[in-house]
Amino acid sequence: MDSRNQPGASSASLDDSRRKMISGSAWMTAGSILSRILGAIYIIPWVTWMGAYSNQANALFAKGYNIYSLFLMVATAGIPSAISKMVAHYNGINQYGVSRRLYHSGMYVSVAMGLVCSILMFFGASLLDGGDPDVIPVIQSLAWAVLVIPGMSITRGFLQGYNWMAPSAMSQFVEQLLRVIYMLLATFVIMEMGSGNWVKAVTQSTFAAFIGALGSIVLLAYAFLRRKREMDALVSQGEVATGVSTRRLIGEIIYQSIPFIVIESGITLFQLIDQYTFFDIMKWFGNYSAYQLNTVYALFSFNANKLYMIIISLASAMAATAIPLLAEARAKNDIQDMRRQIENALLLFYFIMVPAALGLAAVAQQIYTVFYRYDAAGITVLQFAAFMSIPYGMYTVGAAMMQGISENKKMMRFLFVGIIIKFIVQVPAIWLFKGLGPLLATAVAMLFINYCILHSFNREFTLHFNEMAQPTNQILAFSLIMFAVVKVAMLLLGLVVSPYGRFTAFFTLVIGVVIGGGVFAYLALKYRLVDTLLGDRFAGLRTRFHIRQIVKFKLNI
Repeated sequence: MDSRNQPGASSASLDDSRRKMISGSAWMTAGSILSRILGAIYIIPWVTWMGAYSNQANALFAKGYNIYSLFLMVATAGIPSAISKMVAHYNGINQYGVSRRLYHSGMYVSVAMGLVCSILMFFGASLLDGGDPDVIPVIQSLAWAVLVIPGMSITRGFLQGYNWMAPSAMSQFVEQLLRVIYMLLATFVIMEMGSGNWVKAVTQSTFAAFIGALGSIVLLAYAFLRRKREMDALVSQGEVATGVSTRRLIGEIIYQSIPFIVIESGITLFQLIDQYTFFDIMKWFGNYSAYQLNTVYALFSFNANKLYMIIISLASAMAATAIPLLAEARAKNDIQDMRRQIENALLLFYFIMVPAALGLAAVAQQIYTVFYRYDAAGITVLQFAAFMSIPYGMYTVGAAMMQGISENKKMMRFLFVGIIIKFIVQVPAIWLFKGLGPLLATAVAMLFINYCILHSFNREFTLHFNEMAQPTNQILAFSLIMFAVVKVAMLLLGLVVSPYGRFTAFFTLVIGVVIGGGVFAYLALKYRLVDTLLGDRFAGLRTRFHIRQIVKFKLNI
């Protein structure tokens, strides 16, 4: 008799899968959010040292990084995610030796792709500048990072395939820390002590990606060697798959990775569409100078992007956790476990993303002023972008889960139609809403893709939407209450504290975050939403803070 059909085994499987999802998400979320916070905090001194050139520098940085992101996605060829999925698959059927050979084969492919893409970036930069010659040295500086990051990423994917998320999370943090240190030192030397050439400062700031990658490689190498004895033991105890050749593995890696290239670069593709269409479309509807267009472009492509991507990184962290867990369940053909993984991921996504997005919208004025100085237009863009980040994040999680259950072709079709919708909506959206237009067009396309993903999941697994409705509605209701309370608090504080200074904005921002976090946590604990999603481990907090609980809603998924 299959143990999975026994009630006790089913309950244990549910607890174990949820534990893995929560534990993996916690590590990846911590690494991702700390990396994103570091990647945002550097902006404060960076913008200050750039002075009057700050928005122009931000626009240049965004243009270079969008191109870099696409080349990096091609250079890694989607292999890290594909490796994570395939390693989890072979580990799930006790073929650990095949997983090890997968890693070696993937490394060969990644190093070769990194070399090719790095050369193309360095010598083809003039063909990618979009009419802005200042972009050329920026692209060339990023070519060095493309050279080494594929090997680093393949190691992350391999370790994630074992559900070892801690090394990946820690390497992300180290990579970002070293990157930020180098870029701030270089910018300070150039802008405050040297020539004051802002283009050179941006170029050195983007070259910092290479410095950060080197630090990450060292940490991952240490983590790999530390776990090598354990992996060797699993290989020796596992089944020997004599029929799986190295050539077949390389072919399988390439076959699996091609959809990952397209799917994982979805947000980057939408950003590149903005980069190469926004300027021309704006000129159709008005007589704008290059300076004005770069300033508006910087507001949504860099300034707001840096802040809302912090909360989208939460979704990305969950996505990294979902792929190997779903692939393992798929390898075992465990339909119930796959359904549970998808439902757990969706509920955790709502629980994290919705309050984070509404919280960002509530304190948009304060956080924008702290990072970039007060700017009414920039604050409006950030408020709008905060709401748009929800469908962006949903795409990240949904696409990852589609890949985890091997629905790559279907996901590519969804993305292709979404890109067509983006092009159709782009022109009228920019005509009507100017700088908000690209964000709106992307959100409309993402909403369509997300609907298709959820519909596909429901057709294949018959998700328990009725049982998911109550916690989902609670999350939305508590988030809206939190948003209203924080918004009122910020308006009242604005009457007695100047909203225009960085220090006063930081003071009110801290108060807003404490109030918002406190309100949502109180409601989640009182109505036992936390217990529903994360288990009873938070019961002690209710006792400590004397929170009278409401009867827990039981989620049977």
